[in-house]
Amino acid sequence: MPRLAAVLAVLALAGTARADLTARIDALIEAKAAADAVPLSPPADDGEFLRRVTLDLAGTLPSAAEAKAFLADIDAKKREKRIAALLAAPSYAERMTDLFHVALMERLGDSPEWTAYLRKSFAANAPWDTMARDMLRADHKNPDTLGAAFFLSKRLENYGQNPVDHSALTRDVGRLFLGKNFQCCECHDHLVVADYKQQDFQGLHAFFRNLSLVSAAKLHVGEKVTAEKLGFASVFTKVPMTTAPALPGGTMLAIPTFPKGQEFAEPPDRKTNSPGVPKFSTLAAAAELIPRAGNRDFARNIVNRVWFAFMGRGLVHPLDLHHSANPGSHPELLDLLATEFAAKRFDLKWLIGELARTKAYQRSSRLPASAERADPWYFGTAVEKRLTADQLLSATLKATEADAKAADALRAKFHKAFDNQPRDPEDEYAPSLKAALFVLHDAAVLKLVEPAPGNLVSRLAALPDAAVADELYLAVLTRRPSADEARTVCEVLAKHAAARPAALGRLAWALLASLEFGVNH
Repeated sequence: MPRLAAVLAVLALAGTARADLTARIDALIEAKAAADAVPLSPPADDGEFLRRVTLDLAGTLPSAAEAKAFLADIDAKKREKRIAALLAAPSYAERMTDLFHVALMERLGDSPEWTAYLRKSFAANAPWDTMARDMLRADHKNPDTLGAAFFLSKRLENYGQNPVDHSALTRDVGRLFLGKNFQCCECHDHLVVADYKQQDFQGLHAFFRNLSLVSAAKLHVGEKVTAEKLGFASVFTKVPMTTAPALPGGTMLAIPTFPKGQEFAEPPDRKTNSPGVPKFSTLAAAAELIPRAGNRDFARNIVNRVWFAFMGRGLVHPLDLHHSANPGSHPELLDLLATEFAAKRFDLKWLIGELARTKAYQRSSRLPASAERADPWYFGTAVEKRLTADQLLSATLKATEADAKAADALRAKFHKAFDNQPRDPEDEYAPSLKAALFVLHDAAVLKLVEPAPGNLVSRLAALPDAAVADELYLAVLTRRPSADEARTVCEVLAKHAAARPAALGRLAWALLASLEFGVNH
């Protein structure tokens, strides 16, 4: 009975109109844990929270001085103030640019116009539906949104004699904007997921099959006239079928007919190599139909992906397998987030702020005393999240207090060592021999832990042995060392007193190469 009473109490809070979203999120998380007798980890200590929230909202580490000041601050509202300050800082737009570039482009390529578009949009807190519409519309004539066209233009490139992979483009739109992977439905209904039909793929494909890349340099996406339905047949039944453009589970668009020669709002121009603009644009239709408040798949997909980015696992996981047989860990919470996010006009900064303030986000990554292992299904213990290559680089430079010029020399190397292969989502921690060898042997990385004016090792060299461990751990791991760790540092320094700067460098390198440094926990 006591457990039932606790569940009913938190569920009552979850349904109270007066409760803010943060409290309702925590109520639903705690209700599920209580119902299944899953113990919750305690709140993260101040060092763990500060490291996590700074990496998540600024893409880097706090300095040792910032860490010491935060740990010493006795203000009960210091976490709330830190979240607000990070959301308001210019580094927020830089971090979101990195986060969404990795999520949306999946290492397919880079574009300065795309980066500039993302950075400007996040700095202005542009609504997510507006950003998605810009990406899907790909208007090369609008200088304010030109960079957004990179999402489509890069996927319309062809390599050698290979044709443009319109099927992969269709799949990516379904995965990244609707949370549904229809890859296996191009030729037949999905063999495992009953909800996914061949019609879903082909209806979505009908929006994008007539696109072409006019100019990669100008991010110019062209569109041929769509005058008739798309024909297809299952490889199993061989029954001929047709479809007009249609969202999964939605009705088909009516394809208008025009007299010959009057199909274009802007006719093709051979002199400029312009393919023209059709009066009936399936691209424009997709840009209006997909990113809208009434499209439940669109809202559920993005809040699930943002939840994953900050909590380490999606409410629905894998992120692109939303269907009735995979409702996720907390279906009520997913629906709540989708509803509230749409009501807030797709305000990403608001959503991120709400998540960062939850007890679920601020929970420790250490197991509760009564648990032998953590089950990420419940979000009762903070899930360790991999850092992107840019986060790792920025954190490494911040920890070592390196010269800013080092970033230019190391950026390409970090991406080569830590990036996944194209179209391989970076949603799991994936240690590799390539990355280990890079950290172990790369001369530019090793140079960061050599004494130089103003860097970490040089600053540590000026401290007495007893003070080194505290400063080193705060700078690299945003926490103070345990007694055993502090003792080990002193023993290493005493043993290598004749080569103290080199020993300090090896100690700093050991922390930088650790699993603790490589994940956001």
